[in-house]
Amino acid sequence: MDIISVLIRTLFFYFFILFCYRIMGKREIGQLSITDLSISILIAELVAISIENHDDSILLTIGPIALLVILEIILSLVQLRFNKAYDVMDGSPSVIINRGKIDIKEMMRQRYSINDLLLAMREKNIRSIDEIDYAILEPNGKLSIFKKGIIKKHKEYPLPLIIDGHIDDMVLKEYHKSRKWLLDTLDENGLLLDDVIYAFFKNKKIYIVKK
Repeated sequence: MDIISVLIRTLFFYFFILFCYRIMGKREIGQLSITDLSISILIAELVAISIENHDDSILLTIGPIALLVILEIILSLVQLRFNKAYDVMDGSPSVIINRGKIDIKEMMRQRYSINDLLLAMREKNIRSIDEIDYAILEPNGKLSIFKKGIIKKHKEYPLPLIIDGHIDDMVLKEYHKSRKWLLDTLDENGLLLDDVIYAFFKNKKIYIVKK
């Protein structure tokens, strides 16, 4: 009877976890951020404990998993509404290579070694750092690499100035621009900061996507 109970619990939690991840959305399946990974590990541990302790009520596992699913949905909604919350919980992208030059200070701050960089390069069939124009360490730990020649000559990779109404001061600094310049530009276009969902700077022009 014990083996039957374990098999039934295993099948139940298989379909229950599939249902939970469908509720949480495709983002959790396609990529794992820090919060996604933490919740996935907790769910896996809860299921393993429940299958092992088959004499305990199954509700002791369903309850905490349901709470984690609700927490993940709430956190996702908060991140959509407040960009700073996303940065706090999952982190923000970091430019590791900028215009072909390695930013050693940023690599040290992110605890990202040269070996990590070389491994990411090999995975993308890049033989030398000289082939890279930009490399950006994403919040999920993956390295996005832009090879030289992909971005046309005299054109820069368009980093976001505004995301969902929030100004990225680091990007402004990169382009040697001020908040006043950005707000004045929005005012010239009859826009407030809250009206903008996305804005980037390219070829000495600002491109704005309104809400």
